[in-house]
Amino acid sequence: MEIRNIAIIAHVDHGKTAITDALLKHTGMVSADSVGMDSDMLEQERGITIYSKNASIYYKGTKINIVDTPGHADFSSEVERVLRSIDSVVLVVDAQEGPMPQTKFVLKKSLEIGLKPLVVINKIDKLAARPAEAVDEVMELFMDLGANDEQLDFKTVYAIGKFGIAKSSLDDDSENMDPLLDAILENVKPAPCEVDKELRMQPFNLGYDNYLGRMAIARIYQGTVKEKSTVFVKRVDGSIHTGLITKIFTFNGFKKEAVSSAFAGDIVMIAGIADVFIGDTISDSEDAELLPHIAIDEPTISLGFMVNNSPFSGKEGKFVTSSQIKERLERELEVNVGLKIDFSKSEEYTVFGRGEMHVAILLENMRREGFELQVSQPHVILKEEGDKILEPFEELTVYVPELMAGIVIEKIAKRKGVMTQMKNINENARIQFEIPTRGLLGLRSEFLVDTRGEGIMASRVIGFRPHVGEIRRRDTGSMVSMINGKTLGYSLDNLQDRGALYIGPNTDVYEGMVIGDVSKGIDMPVNPTKGKQLTNMRSSGADMALKLTPPKLLTLEHGLEVMADDELLEITPKSIRLRKKILKTKA
Repeated sequence: MEIRNIAIIAHVDHGKTAITDALLKHTGMVSADSVGMDSDMLEQERGITIYSKNASIYYKGTKINIVDTPGHADFSSEVERVLRSIDSVVLVVDAQEGPMPQTKFVLKKSLEIGLKPLVVINKIDKLAARPAEAVDEVMELFMDLGANDEQLDFKTVYAIGKFGIAKSSLDDDSENMDPLLDAILENVKPAPCEVDKELRMQPFNLGYDNYLGRMAIARIYQGTVKEKSTVFVKRVDGSIHTGLITKIFTFNGFKKEAVSSAFAGDIVMIAGIADVFIGDTISDSEDAELLPHIAIDEPTISLGFMVNNSPFSGKEGKFVTSSQIKERLERELEVNVGLKIDFSKSEEYTVFGRGEMHVAILLENMRREGFELQVSQPHVILKEEGDKILEPFEELTVYVPELMAGIVIEKIAKRKGVMTQMKNINENARIQFEIPTRGLLGLRSEFLVDTRGEGIMASRVIGFRPHVGEIRRRDTGSMVSMINGKTLGYSLDNLQDRGALYIGPNTDVYEGMVIGDVSKGIDMPVNPTKGKQLTNMRSSGADMALKLTPPKLLTLEHGLEVMADDELLEITPKSIRLRKKILKTKA
């Protein structure tokens, strides 16, 4: 049977997962009411793909292996590995928004590897859809990224992913996904099937099973892999060790299916080799030639993970000790290769990640598992090159209503962002900047307020450049409780005029806990537990009802964005609190 290996790549929310789910449903691999590819709870809540996933479908006697990849820049380490294991990419582009930063990132990687993409212009049913312009913009992008003549001659399919419709041209009357499947068979070369050669396979992703231990998802480049066979695992550094393959799984739909053997061209999941890493070459011969190494981009931010030592520590969490946090982080390293961790300090573990979202997802998973911990303010990783200090820069693209463009440009300029391009599209402005990663920390929440939730903001790392000096990211101070107790509505009513509150009435607070921000850029100690003075005198208006503004409840991402250098974010299964490192306040 012929095998085609493809990856679906796109920017966040351009419809990768909808297209993949539609293909699975159309070919009968899953039922019409199944959950689909984004099966993780966090993925469903946030509406984004976080982890790359494998699936397979059968169409006209051909097996098509599909890898659905994340679109958010923080998970780009997932995308890079996947591209090395497939034969072509399906590039999904929103018909209204056109190519966005992450589109550019994944496309650049795939063109460099030599893949010829198949382009899908999705969401053509949108009121503001402009499919013809989107195709032109994709062509421009291909040329900007140095695509060769063969890559520029790409096939375009039009789609409405959520309704399971694909068309070869906009005027077609298609009602299903056949045009896209036919385009895959016509434009993607069959995977080489060299079964007679020695085995060579390479893991591009890792998994973990409580019974089988560490598992590797790998592409078989040549030969046949068999259950219960001994293999050699070879590394770039020249080291070789042996392992026994205890289980082999192929993908059927997005379910795993145990098999006794698998052959060249297929993507499989293997168990039994505990000490296997992404990019290793697995072979049945000790002399096998190494496959090209898979390099992963470096982390851009770091922050400290530590035991929660606040006055409320241990009240809500199940796992609270330093050793439990360390064990959990070590387990995360097994599968999350975009992450690095320094365990050298016993009181604080330094975690290096690809961005705030990357770290926030890890923290959210940990708190849902019952962990309680504190983290310090995220800092950008700096490099030294000779006598220069370098910092990571990102290409930032914003898509905002024209009327709001001015304030957005002003805010980003204050954070040392330099505008490189501006286009007006349907009463919206699409603006590109180059900005230090430091300038992006904390920008997202301000951007949403400035654009009243109508703006779209996305970025991608473009490398390290000379340090640009101080960036003032925060104009507000912290409102800090100077007392332990329960908050009262009367006190909060007086405080809400000074800034935005993070808590409501009848909330337990402790001395040193940050309960809101202050409009003036200085910290302010307050007493949120203060009640109304009782006297036997009455005055007009004294008993008017309190009008409390709903608090701006802290989320993980918002907490990581707004916290100051002298603050910690306390994370438990039930609560997220901001606190000062030194709790004693100076009244």
